[in-house]
Amino acid sequence: MKKIDYFTGQLAAGKISRRDFMGRASALGIGAVAASGLASKTLRAAGPKKGGTLRLALGTGSTTDSLDPATYNDTYMQVFGLSFRNNLTEVDNHDQLVGELAESWEASDDAAQWVFKLRDGIEFHNGKSLTPEDVIASIQHHIGDDSQSPAKPILASIESMAKDGTNSVAFQLKEGNADFPFLLSDYHVAIMPSDGEGGVDIKGGQGTGAYVLKDFEPGVRAALEKNPNYWKSDRGHFDAVEIISVIDINARTNALVTGEADVIDRVDLKTVNLLGRNEGVLIEETQGNLHNVYSMFTDQAPFDNPDVRLALKYAIDRQQLLDKVLYGHGYLGNDHPIGMANVYFAADLPQRPYDPEKAKFHLKQAGLSELKVQLHAADAAFAGAVDGALLYREAALPAGIDIEVVRAPNDGYWSNVWNVQPWAASYWSGRATEDWMFSTAYEAGVPWNETHWNNARFNELLKAARSELDSDKRREMYYEMQQICSDDGGVIAPIFSNYVFATSDKIDHDEHMSAAWDLDGVKCVERWWFA
Repeated sequence: MKKIDYFTGQLAAGKISRRDFMGRASALGIGAVAASGLASKTLRAAGPKKGGTLRLALGTGSTTDSLDPATYNDTYMQVFGLSFRNNLTEVDNHDQLVGELAESWEASDDAAQWVFKLRDGIEFHNGKSLTPEDVIASIQHHIGDDSQSPAKPILASIESMAKDGTNSVAFQLKEGNADFPFLLSDYHVAIMPSDGEGGVDIKGGQGTGAYVLKDFEPGVRAALEKNPNYWKSDRGHFDAVEIISVIDINARTNALVTGEADVIDRVDLKTVNLLGRNEGVLIEETQGNLHNVYSMFTDQAPFDNPDVRLALKYAIDRQQLLDKVLYGHGYLGNDHPIGMANVYFAADLPQRPYDPEKAKFHLKQAGLSELKVQLHAADAAFAGAVDGALLYREAALPAGIDIEVVRAPNDGYWSNVWNVQPWAASYWSGRATEDWMFSTAYEAGVPWNETHWNNARFNELLKAARSELDSDKRREMYYEMQQICSDDGGVIAPIFSNYVFATSDKIDHDEHMSAAWDLDGVKCVERWWFA
């Protein structure tokens, strides 16, 4: 027997640690990458290990956070919320839509009527059985007249909901929507118990998820324990979970290196290679539709002038941001939110270059010879948001544009700066479908339309594409919408960022991870385990 085969068997049997295996493989002349791959393959073949306490240190979270899923707006709350609640559907680790609380669904020929059959035997943490009434109340929570939920626009086409038979829910839409099942996987649309009066019980923190909520201090920490009756037998492997908000990137990194945390997100890309050299640390990376933006109010001067918006778009050096903010961990953006992982991504749309002369031309078209504006930024928006803004400032000066970078506090950024200041840094995880993304943040009048943009042709196409079942026609519409957004919209989207996070080498997971959101589709707490 080869020595490496012997050590592989020892690793599979749990008689040596992954770290020990890596050391012995190295002594046999096997490179670190090959040894790491062999270790992962061996451990996954052995199956998930149960037990232990998972500790996550995440770079978002705010004292204004709440248990109401209609208020979730960052990775911290996404990961936390989906650790103790479920949706009707989910995007799995292969980025395919699958049923979660819904066992199956059927649609009418025009995609305007949908019936979702619920799984039998599902219980909330307090022992209450899941019913169609819970589903209806949970979704009504987002679409009611007084709702300010970011999910309201994507669910606005729901005309009525009703119990169908004993354990199904029927949806009647105002118009056909081929993507409707995808929308029900949105992290806001978690299913909660009905309060019996048409509303939902939010404060109790009840869910059907893999973990039971024990403690929640907004902006500080959340503590959860394993749900012993979880209905997914192959998920929820940890005994307990602790999720801590650690905004400072150095503190977050130190927590991982010293063993105080098992997982961190938003790795410092400047030092990611050095971090990966630490014993016991693994760097993970997935590419999806995450994009970093600088968003302006298109209904306020000077941003209400389309030529001013174009001037600002030509005045940013995208390649410089990709190289110096993302250190190559991403790809160039083109001032719209549709990424390479989307089906109808307009790959042939000409890439907007850095062109100070063209920026000057558009300023002149706006009747200006120079421009002075404020850009608010904090690293709470995205790692490197402030550095990116400062690089933007230097690149814009040759075009006669003076950008004053206003550094905002990290805490409370999403409540006090984002969607409050007329030009501010932001980020979007993207969405699995084009309609989902556009309807969430670009449709006129929706709560998360952070630019207050209203383009008649875009809105017309959005509605038409949503109910169009011919994929070729949908592609044409979504291509035109990306062009309109790029040329007229108020979002400067210079770069799409890979999700780069780091874990202890004690953490393992399936070979494939979802890139639909950060941290394995924000399902790491449910899907991962200790090796």
